[in-house]
Amino acid sequence: MEKHKIDDIAFVAGRWPLDPALQTIVFIHGAGGTSVLWNAQVAAFASRFNTIALDLPGHGDSGGKAMDRVEDYAASVSRFIRSTGALRPVVCGLSMGGAIALQLLIDEQDAFSAGIAANTGAKLKTMPLVFEMIEKDYNGFVNGMYTFAVSAKTDPARIKPLVDGMGKTPPEIVKGDFMACNGFNVMDRLDRIRTPVLVITAAEDQLTPVKYGRFLADQINGAEIVNIEDAGHLSPMEQPEAVIRAIDDFLARL
Repeated sequence: MEKHKIDDIAFVAGRWPLDPALQTIVFIHGAGGTSVLWNAQVAAFASRFNTIALDLPGHGDSGGKAMDRVEDYAASVSRFIRSTGALRPVVCGLSMGGAIALQLLIDEQDAFSAGIAANTGAKLKTMPLVFEMIEKDYNGFVNGMYTFAVSAKTDPARIKPLVDGMGKTPPEIVKGDFMACNGFNVMDRLDRIRTPVLVITAAEDQLTPVKYGRFLADQINGAEIVNIEDAGHLSPMEQPEAVIRAIDDFLARL
């Protein structure tokens, strides 16, 4: 994989520049995270697709200012995608990244060929305890990812790169991300999505339970749903091969 930057946005790519003959997949991380969430998928699909995973503004190696509204993040991602030259890419996001993907599919119906919404929901109400922990014990909150964000069967080493990155992210940025999640609600707008959508859930996800994904699949016309076993909220890192298979099967049917 290659690391690059366009303006203030840092990203990893399976190849660069993009091959105009290939479809592009754009991967978006969740609250407080970085592109490392999607490393396995960026690498796995690089032989057949253009693959890009970005760091959202203010996250990881990206500059710019972090935000507290999903709509603003979506606008930023849209500008970044245009700057890459990718035409009608597949947009794939997890949690807050999934919310960003849904927002893009709603607002820019003709700009994407498909969407993948992983471990996310049409509404992402955040518990007040999350904000309290970020403000009072940020290190404890970050280290808590090893328990509340993953399956008990997951080797902690699998998610360590993401947790380490989150530990370096200023608490106010992570708080803003969860404010963005808390304000997100497109429950009554899902019927506007016209592109094919894959919904990915995880059997042991405590943060966005399977029922969130089922609602998406029920409300988005023609959406498919796949449940990942033995995984929690960070399924692309916990069960990378299973997530790769789910995406591969979906893309093969497009």
